[in-house]
This record gives sequence, structure tokens and C-alpha cells, in this order.
Amino acid sequence: MNETLPRTPAATGEPAAAESKRLNIRSGPILVWGGILLFLAIMGWGLLNASATRPEAGAAAPDFQMQFFDDYRWKDLPASNLEDMRGNVVVLNFWASWCVECRLEAELLENAWREYGDQGVVFLGIAYVDAEPKSLAYMQEYGITYPNAPDLGSEISESYEITGVPETFFVDREGNISRVVIGPVSDDVLHSELAQLLEQ
Repeated sequence: MNETLPRTPAATGEPAAAESKRLNIRSGPILVWGGILLFLAIMGWGLLNASATRPEAGAAAPDFQMQFFDDYRWKDLPASNLEDMRGNVVVLNFWASWCVECRLEAELLENAWREYGDQGVVFLGIAYVDAEPKSLAYMQEYGITYPNAPDLGSEISESYEITGVPETFFVDREGNISRVVIGPVSDDVLHSELAQLLEQ
């Protein structure tokens, strides 16, 4: 004789389904609030960046640590700070191998480095969001010999709030920014600015 066994929660799955439904109802508001909090965090971060002060002429140049490309060191040091260059005029140039406009000033910067390098002027290139092999190939293509370093994690460019590349910051011997050039620097601007800074 066949007996009908009583249904158990495991056999039917009905209570499990009900419990799952209750969990879904409870987790709904949590997901909504989580999304709202994430949105507010992103907005807050954006506002903080928007209100960050971009260093301009007359402001102190933000210091930073850099790890030089092997064949493009300053004083044969593997790493250095901008602060270590105090006492020299510094031409700080942000560039990238993928930047078309950077190629318009590459030869000019190298020639100026060769002209002013023994007069207390340091040309310093910072490769922005660039793969190291491409950066090295770019520097070799244009015969660049002045110190260069990659911007690891974009920390240097963020501290200078650059809007793109190329951008050049002229820094006087006291470590203050004297001029900012957005876009390729011209021959006239480069030489006139250096002449003024070397007279100070």
C-alpha cells in the first residue's frame, strides 16, 4: 500500500522561495542607497578636483619625486625631487609620444637644453600617460638628451593640474613658477623667458 508522505520544506521548496523573496525585498533598498552613496562620493571627488588650485605664475612649483628613465638621468641620479634642483632655472615640460603637438617643440627643447644646460638651466621632461618603450623611442627619434622621467600613476601631472600635453612650466631659481605655456612652446617665448630668468 502506497502512503503519501507529508511534504517537507526541503521537498517542496516553497518556504525557501518565500525566504528568497523576502531577502530580495530587503536588499532592494540597500542597493539603492549604495548606489546613491557611490554617486555622491564620485560627485564629491569631482568637486574637490575642480576646486583644486592649478599652479600659475607666481605660485610655488609643487615638489614631486621622480624616477628617471635609465639613460635620461639628472646628475647620474636614478631618482630625485624637483626640490633638489633648487638654485637652477627649470623648464618643466609635460609631453607624450602619442601627442602630435609635442613633436612640434621636441627639437627646439633639445637645442635649447644644449645651449643653456651649462648656464644653470635644467630641462626636465615628464612623460604623461605613456608606455615606457614608446617614450624611449620618441626620445631617441628626436635625439633628446636632457633629464626625463615617466609620470607613474599620473601623480605629477595631477599636482600641476595640467589640461593636456604639451604644457611647459618655467620655474625660477627660488622654485616659483614664472610662466605657464599651454600647447607647444615657441622659440621666442622659450628664449625670452630664459633670458629673463637668468638675469634675476
